[in-house]
Amino acid sequence: MQNKTPVVVVLGTGGTIAGTSSSASDNVGYTAAQLGAVDLVRAIPALSAFNLDVEQVAQIDSKDMSFSVWRALALRCAHHLARAEVAGIVITHGTDTLEETAYFLHRILNANKPVVLTAAMRPATSIQADGPPNMLDAVAVALTPGARGVMAVLAGTVHGAVDVRKVHTYQLDAFTSGDSGALARVEEGAVRQLREWPANGAMFDTDQLPRALPEQEAQWPQVHIVSSHAGATALPVHALVAAGVQGLVVSATGNGTLHHAVEAALIQAQSTGVKVLRATRCNDGQIVGSGDSPLPSAGALNAVKARIELVLQALLITR
Repeated sequence: MQNKTPVVVVLGTGGTIAGTSSSASDNVGYTAAQLGAVDLVRAIPALSAFNLDVEQVAQIDSKDMSFSVWRALALRCAHHLARAEVAGIVITHGTDTLEETAYFLHRILNANKPVVLTAAMRPATSIQADGPPNMLDAVAVALTPGARGVMAVLAGTVHGAVDVRKVHTYQLDAFTSGDSGALARVEEGAVRQLREWPANGAMFDTDQLPRALPEQEAQWPQVHIVSSHAGATALPVHALVAAGVQGLVVSATGNGTLHHAVEAALIQAQSTGVKVLRATRCNDGQIVGSGDSPLPSAGALNAVKARIELVLQALLITR
């Protein structure tokens, strides 16, 4: 008889959630990405009640996240989303670049089911390990009827991929959705929805992904981030343009304002065909107005997400 129990696919990529330390009291001197996704699942007895398919996509510290891992992750997500028996996907990840991976997948996947990233601020060996409750919460969201889109679940809070960002270096509750607010809360395994699930943000059709996402790192568009600050100069912009970048994102002050030297260099770069976006370096808020600026605004996207946007726009043009 066919098993009709919904399947949750767990895709492992490493990170602190899979990290280990020689001491249970050491929360900072650990090595990330030491345990496999199977090990993480087996260490949480409550997960045995669910029908899980577990797969290791990568095993890295997320500070070292790469285009090649993103490509592999996107293709595996697309494969599993197409399986009728799969209710949702949980991705174990590091916290450092979680918001970037979430936004990338949001713009890549036709996620008509939940794709839930989760992570931990403490290693698996810590007496304060937050990985197990985060994984349980992520599975609960993946199994929530009607849920869809790319999300992140940490410390009992469900964040949308567009909004989520890491805002603390150490605390367990290190992520926020800023002005937009959380999508939902997970309370004792129950999901309490607060606002609509994320809309489909995919830029590509699913069958386009294998050819739209380059296999080799060197084939991906070169887009870099520069910053505007007191005493800034045009040097980084000129150097990157000379190196042949296709795009530049500037992490601007306040409401998208720029040091005059940086602004002049970016306008010149834009005139030569380099794509430019202004993002604010403020944690909350978005760039408001300033429509008279010759440099386009990234709106509510922070610099790292605006960079992904330019990368994907370049791929869309060249595919």
